[in-house]
Amino acid sequence: MDKEKRTVTSQLMPFIKPYKKKFTMSIILAIAGVAMGLVPYIAVARMLIELLEGGKDLSFYFFWCGVAATSYILKVIFANVSTTLSHTAAFATLRDMRKKIISKLSRLPMGILIDTPSGNLKNIIVDRIEGLEITLGHLLPEMTANILVPVFILIYLFVIDWRMALVALITLPIGLAFMSTAMKTYPKQFEGSVAINKKMNNAIVEYIGGIEVIKTFNQGATSYEKYSNAVTDNASYFFNWMKSCQWAMASYTAICPATLLTVLPIGFLFYLNGSILASEFIVVMILSLGIVGPLLTAMNFTDSLAVVGATVSQIASLLETPELIRPTKDISLNDLSLYLNDVHFAYHEANVLNGVNLEIKAGTVTALVGPSGSGKSTIAKLIAGFWDVTNGTISLGNVNVKDIPQQQLASKISYVSQDNYLFDDTVRENIRMGRYSATDKEVEQAAKDAGCDLFIHELENGYDTRVGGAGGHLSGGERQRIAIARAMLKNAPIIILDEATAYIDPENEAVVQQAVSKLVQEKTLIVIAHRLSTITDSDQIAVIQNGKVIDSGTHKKLIQSSTLYRDMWQAHIGVKDGEEQ
Repeated sequence: MDKEKRTVTSQLMPFIKPYKKKFTMSIILAIAGVAMGLVPYIAVARMLIELLEGGKDLSFYFFWCGVAATSYILKVIFANVSTTLSHTAAFATLRDMRKKIISKLSRLPMGILIDTPSGNLKNIIVDRIEGLEITLGHLLPEMTANILVPVFILIYLFVIDWRMALVALITLPIGLAFMSTAMKTYPKQFEGSVAINKKMNNAIVEYIGGIEVIKTFNQGATSYEKYSNAVTDNASYFFNWMKSCQWAMASYTAICPATLLTVLPIGFLFYLNGSILASEFIVVMILSLGIVGPLLTAMNFTDSLAVVGATVSQIASLLETPELIRPTKDISLNDLSLYLNDVHFAYHEANVLNGVNLEIKAGTVTALVGPSGSGKSTIAKLIAGFWDVTNGTISLGNVNVKDIPQQQLASKISYVSQDNYLFDDTVRENIRMGRYSATDKEVEQAAKDAGCDLFIHELENGYDTRVGGAGGHLSGGERQRIAIARAMLKNAPIIILDEATAYIDPENEAVVQQAVSKLVQEKTLIVIAHRLSTITDSDQIAVIQNGKVIDSGTHKKLIQSSTLYRDMWQAHIGVKDGEEQ
């Protein structure tokens, strides 16, 4: 248990450290605020004693009323300043956590991101980290203060009368005994709540993300049932959990603060036999009221502590995920030819590539063709640096891509796939993603070169039209043409088109092909195309089968030498002839 606590603390400290002064000052002010809140109890005790002794000096009562009022004002000031400091530091800490996680995601292999449901990542980055705000903003200062101040009171009560100090604590262990029955199952219950909440988040994200498919195939009832069941299960779990510990927690909250149930009768007996003075009895009676309240407030942070442990573990697990290890300092790249030497790649322990050897000269066009699942897209993504090879090497010139900084490699490669993601922003800003420093004129020129200027002007607000989440307001072909414009604006020397024209309709295919021709002038082009007629002029066509390059050469050569390529070509020509008829 201690090891686990140290681990959570050590994982959290790097985030808190930059704001340590603010958190420390917040704790000090919180302690001062709670202490000021107890001063009125002392003031009331002093006035009661004076009143019982027959004191009639109004100045005495005015003085202690003033002390009580001043302490109350100071309590409010200290509490507000403490809260301001702790929340400022807390939100800065949450910001740093989110920035660090987002930065981490950019360095993770694509396989890990693909395997991790987006609902999980959203839950960690948004909900779970947001849940830490209560802990950092309130727990650190308030829990510390609410534990220390009662300790100081108890010490004072022990000085007055050790017997009455113990009497004031009798209800606390009784109440805690009730609470302990509920807390026995807390770790297991909380772990279950995290799992079922994750399941609900995944179901929600899946339902919303797949709504188009659900409607298309009339699967609304089935898919909604899965979503509805996940939400119902989540609600039922928490309801049953709370119901199972309701009586124990109700007993705990009722018994613990009832200190007067023991202090009054036992204190009165001590007073009758002369073992305690009336003034001491009054002080003990009033101060005992201020012991358990703050302790209960501190104990109410138990849930927050459990949340911190679970959340920090999730964050740490994500941040400790093995990433693409790359240097940070740019290196000299004189040759941009690509060399794949005995490249192997396994995904989920299943071999995808089994010894790929391929040479792609700078400034040439290389097409990758082969049956579905042969490994074409995997080769393209490995070249782009989305994954690390399992064995073998991929080199840019004479440099292993693992020795090239990730940003430098990304600056050399434009990757356009058939599933291009557009942000919920304007058309202009989505194209500008290719190069942030581009002017509006450069953005519009790239759009013209990509053959999408015409349809953009037909949109409601032209270039300032928002494309919707994932580009949902545009057709698949329009999204792809904008992605090509984005790649043109980037102007990288190596371009990978992974089925990039798959959604382009025949009417616009010629326009897009012209755009691609402009895009790849004097550049290295690696293309995966489902229409073989579009790659017949390639300098090199690599035929991929079962994760290997089984043949390569020009279209004319492969028609003669490769049975697989010839069969694919005949099938393509047959389909094309059928379409024309």
